[in-house]
Amino acid sequence: MPWFPVKKIRKQIKLLLLLVLVTCAAWLTYVHLSLVRQGRALRQRLGYGRDGEKLSGVTEGRGVRAALSTQRAEDSSESREEEQVPEGRDPNMLFPVGVGKPPPLNLTHQVPPWWEEYKGQVNLHVFEDWCGGAVGHLRRNLHFPLFPHTRTTVKKLAVSPKWKNYGLRIFGFIHPARDGDVQFSVASDDNSEFWLSPNESPAGAQLVAFVGKTGSEWTAPGEFTKFSSQVSKPKRLMASRRYYFELLHKQDDRGSDHVEVGWRAFLPGLKFEVIGSAHISLYTDESSLKMDHVAHVPQSPASHVGGRLPQEEPRADMLRPDPRDTFFLTPRVEPSSLENVLEPCAYAPTYVVKDFPIARYQGLQFVYLSFVYPNDHTRLTHMETENKCFYRESPLYLERFGFYKYMKMDREEGEEDEEEEVQRRAFLFLNPDDFLDDEEEGELLDSLEPTEASPLQSRRHLPLPAAPTAPGATPAPPVPPSPGDLPTTRRSRALSWAARAARPLPLFLGRALRPRAAAQQQPPKVYVTRVRPGLRAPLGPRGPPWPPFPGVFLRPRPLPRVQLRAPPRPPRSRGRRTGGSPGAELRPPARAQATQGSLEGQPRLLGLPAPTAAANLSSEAQPVTSFLSLSQVSRAQLPAAGDEEEADDDDDGARGEDEDSEEAAGAPRGRWREDAIDWQRTFSVGAVDFEQLRSDWNDLRCNVSGNLQLPEAEAVDVVAQYMERLNARHGGRYALLRIVNVEKRRDSARGSRFLLELELQERGGGRRRLSEYVFLRLPGAHAGGADADGESPEPAPAAPTRPDGRPELCRPLRLAWRQDVMVHFIVPVKNQARWVAQFLADMAALHARTGDSHFSITLVDFESEDMDVEQALRSARLPRYQYLRRTGNFERSAGLQAGVDAVEDASSIVFLCDLHIHFPPNILDGIRKHCVEGKLAFAPVVMRLGCGSSPGDPHGYWEVNGFGLFGIYKSDFDRVGGMNTEEFRDQWGGEDWELLDRVLQAGLEVERLRVRNFYHHYHSKRGMWGARGRKGSRTEGS
Repeated sequence: MPWFPVKKIRKQIKLLLLLVLVTCAAWLTYVHLSLVRQGRALRQRLGYGRDGEKLSGVTEGRGVRAALSTQRAEDSSESREEEQVPEGRDPNMLFPVGVGKPPPLNLTHQVPPWWEEYKGQVNLHVFEDWCGGAVGHLRRNLHFPLFPHTRTTVKKLAVSPKWKNYGLRIFGFIHPARDGDVQFSVASDDNSEFWLSPNESPAGAQLVAFVGKTGSEWTAPGEFTKFSSQVSKPKRLMASRRYYFELLHKQDDRGSDHVEVGWRAFLPGLKFEVIGSAHISLYTDESSLKMDHVAHVPQSPASHVGGRLPQEEPRADMLRPDPRDTFFLTPRVEPSSLENVLEPCAYAPTYVVKDFPIARYQGLQFVYLSFVYPNDHTRLTHMETENKCFYRESPLYLERFGFYKYMKMDREEGEEDEEEEVQRRAFLFLNPDDFLDDEEEGELLDSLEPTEASPLQSRRHLPLPAAPTAPGATPAPPVPPSPGDLPTTRRSRALSWAARAARPLPLFLGRALRPRAAAQQQPPKVYVTRVRPGLRAPLGPRGPPWPPFPGVFLRPRPLPRVQLRAPPRPPRSRGRRTGGSPGAELRPPARAQATQGSLEGQPRLLGLPAPTAAANLSSEAQPVTSFLSLSQVSRAQLPAAGDEEEADDDDDGARGEDEDSEEAAGAPRGRWREDAIDWQRTFSVGAVDFEQLRSDWNDLRCNVSGNLQLPEAEAVDVVAQYMERLNARHGGRYALLRIVNVEKRRDSARGSRFLLELELQERGGGRRRLSEYVFLRLPGAHAGGADADGESPEPAPAAPTRPDGRPELCRPLRLAWRQDVMVHFIVPVKNQARWVAQFLADMAALHARTGDSHFSITLVDFESEDMDVEQALRSARLPRYQYLRRTGNFERSAGLQAGVDAVEDASSIVFLCDLHIHFPPNILDGIRKHCVEGKLAFAPVVMRLGCGSSPGDPHGYWEVNGFGLFGIYKSDFDRVGGMNTEEFRDQWGGEDWELLDRVLQAGLEVERLRVRNFYHHYHSKRGMWGARGRKGSRTEGS
């Protein structure tokens, strides 16, 4: 056994422990210095950077915490950058994990193999047809970041496609030329973000530089120092390593699109240079991959799939929770137990046009709308700022007058009834000459010529009396106007209530049709407001003169005015300076008097009554509007033509006197008078129900109005009658909890059909759902002696049991819907990989949320080259699917017909569908309820989203003209002849209207309702169905 110095070790134990601690400290110091050189560092426990600032968790403006992986990848050699988290995604996200659970962050930690031939270019993904200028708008794109329009490469970090409404995602690796500190800067139009990882992993990317956050910020090309956020803090990089980067750019429809990234060594005086091909490389090679292969696409904190929008107040009322959305999950009352609640009756409404000849595309005129209770908030109120078609007034009327006609201004004590009469006439009897636009508002009626002044109008009033002059001043005789000086046009916006000619001109869009002027066109006129001393409006026997439209226009648009050099001065004698009596009035030049003489018969047009001698004795100055030509504005306004020279000589002196007098008097004379605002004005208004003004005709004019609203009293009355019969039949077994939905189709001749959806409480059981059709039959109404097919003759109408003879409820024969019927979605596709992936993901999510297995997906593929559609169907978690492959060009009618022919069960529903649809959870239940074999077909109205809009923030309009989304039983579809594949072989558009004509002629009703949360995603037709650009880039249709 070898000798071991145990005793010596015990004696020197303290020295040995000290040696171990020193060795460990030296080792840790060496490791720390090595990591610093590699661009990493040991994480400091207290979280303070090199500059001493606290590195606490940064919260983005919307309350989303920064990614933990970003915090762990911090570099201690620099102060921490402000970490940004991309804005959350819509609740209707791609590949949802579960209902009500936010999906986890799917960040990419494992880097694919890298090869030397990857150098010289980076990956570029393009997302086209998406509005907005902020990077946050790009993140709200439904297909970002996995399914772009285009996958290609770029050779330097400076891109300018010269296009609009797109977003770019550029990613790859940066290879520094040498070791040291480097600064980055990004410049773009519009916004952009540059993310850099401290290593090659995308999961550690950090936001180091950006241009704007709102979409309004931009820079010129090469302008790297416009914003402080453009330039990053110095980053320690090593030439032996590669660093993952990501560049996001968003461009709207304006400006010179560009984005570039520059770098420089952290030394004084150096400029930024664009990063070229010698220092970049690909993340991976995508040239041989199909568009549905997305496993290789990196997901970083800048562009990961996951997260959701915080709970915010929805902008659209339709986004608020409604019992209709989840009512299908409630167990339904067995229809067999409800058969004997009401007596049976035949159902054959009078609006059915069976065997009635309908012209091509005229079936739209025979589609009626249903009434709904309670309010389902399908009216797009958040879009009525741009579109007010819901109201009966024309947009031109609302633009000019607003809604003041619904308001009655409260009168003050002492006011006469004349004011109320004038206010009423202001809207009921509008005078054609009261709505003359100025030059700025003449776009709509620029072809109309000015109206000549009526000679009768000027002769109906006495001329203005001559104003008295100051002592020593000789009154100037009136100068007769010459015919050439008489104005032939009037551009006044003031309302004239003077008597008009005996034959008024017809009214056209609020303006009078004016004959073309035969005389030579007069020079343009403007309004000149000058101060006339001593002019005051006289008080009539009934008080002050009423203004035109009293109490209606709160702030009329001001007239265009030109201010003269100096206020006009009273005339004075030649050779000596006079004080200028305030009562003295200027004598206008000959042309000005001629102009004023032509308008002297219109004192109210100028806003003032005719001046009198007594009025001119007042010392108060009043602003007076005169009608002058442009050539007179530049001249000095002189008392008379003979005094022009004298007035010019004394102009400077008079101006000095006026300034001195203003300073001495304090308040200057002749200031412009501001419009008076009556803040105490009140008004009376009555409750107006605009829904009562709507009819059940298919309104093709307004695309923001929602479903027709059923009056509450009518809905409650029908429900009360049914509950009375139900409890009489079952002995009070059910109690009504609430009315979830009532739909009414009106027939004024025979009665109205109702769909009742009630939430009931079963005695001794749970809650139940009642969803049945009932018919409110008018007394004595007949259905033409037989049912529509002649199989169920109507029983003899029984005598009304109600003593008042009111309509009775009955059960319509052969009008019951099936809850377990199979629904087949028929969708033709071609080269739209990203939309096919999204559609299959939505259908899988619908199956997972509803648990409904009674539906099938049929995809008719026209030789798609960008993805394996059949393999995608196998991979999707769908209850049933069917894949059909066709050759040749894309034909929608032929594809739909092929999909319907593949359905074997004639008693199932086929739903002709589109690929770009977002379905609400209750879509299957809605299709089944509104499709009845031999009776009803369903054409739901979809909301077409606008550019840059998403289901979480819907902006768009209802597609009131489209019938491409159509649900019908296969037996009925075959009976009407199916799709017209002969006429619509090489084109589409109109095939849905042609099918509608034949469905209506077969005697079917078409139920037309706006469905909540039922959207058509925005997409353009550029690049669709295999079309390629001139450069042949790898592009997928939108």
